[in-house]
Amino acid sequence: MSNRHHSTPVFHRIRSRWQGEGGYREVLNIALPLILSTSAWSIQHFVDRMFLSWFSPEAIAASMPAGLLNYTFMCLFMGTAGYVSTFIAQYYGAGRDEMIGKVLFQAFYITLVGGVFMLLIIPIAPHLFRLAGHRGLVLSYEVTYFQILCAGSFPPLAAAALSGFYNGLGRTRPVMWVTIGATLVNIGLDYLLIFGKCGLPRWGVKGAALATVASGIFSFICYAIMVLLPQNVRRFKTRSRWQFQPALCRRLIHYGLPTGIQYFLDIAGFTTFLLLVGRLGTNALAATNITFNINNLAFMPMIGFGIAVSILTGQNLGRERVDLAERATYSALHLTSFYMGIMITLYLLLPEIFIKPFIVQTTGTEYRSISQMVIILLRFVAFYSIFDIFNLIFSGALKGAGDTRFVMVVLSFLSMTVLIFPSYLALVVFQKNLFYAWGSATIYISALGLVFYLRFLQGKWKAMRVIEPTAPILPTNFPAIPTPD
Repeated sequence: MSNRHHSTPVFHRIRSRWQGEGGYREVLNIALPLILSTSAWSIQHFVDRMFLSWFSPEAIAASMPAGLLNYTFMCLFMGTAGYVSTFIAQYYGAGRDEMIGKVLFQAFYITLVGGVFMLLIIPIAPHLFRLAGHRGLVLSYEVTYFQILCAGSFPPLAAAALSGFYNGLGRTRPVMWVTIGATLVNIGLDYLLIFGKCGLPRWGVKGAALATVASGIFSFICYAIMVLLPQNVRRFKTRSRWQFQPALCRRLIHYGLPTGIQYFLDIAGFTTFLLLVGRLGTNALAATNITFNINNLAFMPMIGFGIAVSILTGQNLGRERVDLAERATYSALHLTSFYMGIMITLYLLLPEIFIKPFIVQTTGTEYRSISQMVIILLRFVAFYSIFDIFNLIFSGALKGAGDTRFVMVVLSFLSMTVLIFPSYLALVVFQKNLFYAWGSATIYISALGLVFYLRFLQGKWKAMRVIEPTAPILPTNFPAIPTPD
């Protein structure tokens, strides 16, 4: 029989899925730059935490809760303003380019409010971390890290809004290059300021925070320049449509605020989780921080796929192609499942390759204790990562359509009832060990993935839109109307 005989059914399905709209190739064209962007962001934080773990156990123990608490407050505004990408995607899909500059400026105004809010919470930082029961050097480092990040919050907030311009258009390569540049700025300054190289002061946690702020300023400047390029000004009115539009801003807040609250509650849940774990001691907190940072190596690239699904869902719904929105979602699911399968295998079989960079400078006793805990925690990560795929992909599709309130309500309910309350009972009331709390985290992430998948199957998202309906175009010349003599 000839080797050129018909292709196998599996190969034919893969080739068919690769080609055409909503297929693997279209998803990857948008997702790959975003994956590189989120991977660069993940590497940035990985290196940041790794350097701090070399500086001292207290530094790495403090940086994660303080950084997450800062990000928790920022997410309320970042999620709201960043949802402009869905508006832009649907306007772009509907061919209404003249609305893009208008809605982009409304998002920018929301970030101005966010920047002021972040400045106002700086004085309460010591009270927040004392409330969590943290003391000594860890408390001092947490307060310093948190306050510096809050002071420099506006540039990254504004950058998140402005990046929504390119994400909404599906032009994700500029976002990739800006993120890579910001990552290089952060890593370089991290090394110089944490360890005091090239004659600079040895600032430790303070240096890490300043490096993060500098990278946010870099991103904001780059996006501001690109958004105001002549071709964008001409086509999308990114300079002339700066006026505040109350109705449009309210609609952006109506759909975007649930996303901001969702991000806020999601990060707040895990921040509370970390603060509770901190009661178990430095080694338990360090092991949890290290595990979350290792998990970010897999999780952050998947965020790129989630954003790509939101973009393609928004654009296709804007052009009234629900079938392509659904096809793109499942294409992204297949791709992320393949990627996550590789990461799960590495977590289970070769956990040491992820752990060693964090604890290379710890003592023998600390090394064994932290390493053994992280190996066990990575088994929890390997299990819940299967459901985290469903969480990111299907929630991305729902948000791309405008089903943001459902996502917010589900996450709020599950975060409180499945993650925070059980962790509090396990760690504070019943004085159980670290692994009971991680069991709650695993159930929480698994439940999110299943609920969002069922909502997607229900199909209500197919009739949703965030943009106002287009007015029908009437003919300029009407037929003559007969009149009575």
